[in-house]
Amino acid sequence: MVSQRIGVLVMSYGTPESLDQVEAYYTHIRRGHPPTPEQLHELTARYEAIVGGFFPLRENTNKQVKGLENTLRQEHPDLEFVCYQGLKHAQPYVEDGVEQMVKDGITEAVGIVLAPHYSTMSVGGYVKRAKDKAEALGLKIDFVLDYHLHPKLVDALSNRVDKALEKFAGVNRNDVRVIFTAHSLPEKILEMKDPYPDQLLATSKVIAERVGLTNWQFGWQSAGQTAMPWLGPDILDVIRKINQEENVKNVLLCPIGFVSDHLEVLYDIDIEAQALAKELGLHLERTESLNTDPLYLETLSDVVYKKWKEVTSLS
Repeated sequence: MVSQRIGVLVMSYGTPESLDQVEAYYTHIRRGHPPTPEQLHELTARYEAIVGGFFPLRENTNKQVKGLENTLRQEHPDLEFVCYQGLKHAQPYVEDGVEQMVKDGITEAVGIVLAPHYSTMSVGGYVKRAKDKAEALGLKIDFVLDYHLHPKLVDALSNRVDKALEKFAGVNRNDVRVIFTAHSLPEKILEMKDPYPDQLLATSKVIAERVGLTNWQFGWQSAGQTAMPWLGPDILDVIRKINQEENVKNVLLCPIGFVSDHLEVLYDIDIEAQALAKELGLHLERTESLNTDPLYLETLSDVVYKKWKEVTSLS
């Protein structure tokens, strides 16, 4: 018999659901300032290049949220976990998700971001928005801040590296340069002693040890086009450098900072990085995205339940 309903606010960046929503989405990212025609054309062209008008991120996110809800209910049948979406730059916004929980009579909730690594500029921003709205509406909510070393997450990512290395037929796996990547952020996070870079490196090291990698490094990708400097080196620069200076011919990209197939994976890696690899005569592969891998959903379920138990034991 179900004894209690617990809301779970699942937060992510968001994406347009169709091409005609791209301008509104981009305007929201730019804090209400519409993009120039050139900027809008460039972003729209990227979406068209990867999916021809179909937006897999939204569908992937929907499946992840539903999968998390199902996993929580299967693992804890005495509790009724109900998952709600809260998106940063598309509807339903973070605040919408909080408001819907309150309308549905939820009084206790846990918030989690679909990103394993914490930064004040990413996860911290989601948490602040959700917390402010929850406080205004009287909802009790606590947050999972990171889960970058969860054993099941490490298992899922390690399995993907192992599987992807098989694509380099006839090549000794130690001759394949594995590059772990994540979304770049403005360099000013370093002055703030932000844990983001260290957490990403920690995940990379654990996977490398698990798989037995001896030939790996880390690189950043998908930096924003702003006046302020962003964390580097960018993976495109890394690929050029290791090819020219070390004659590396086989590269495996493992985007550990991304949990789903979306623009930064399907365009920045599968199109942009692949085009550079072809130009340089490189064999480039990438690991599969986590998407709805049961191990990833179990990771989310574990940390959500642990956070709820931790909070209830203190109250």
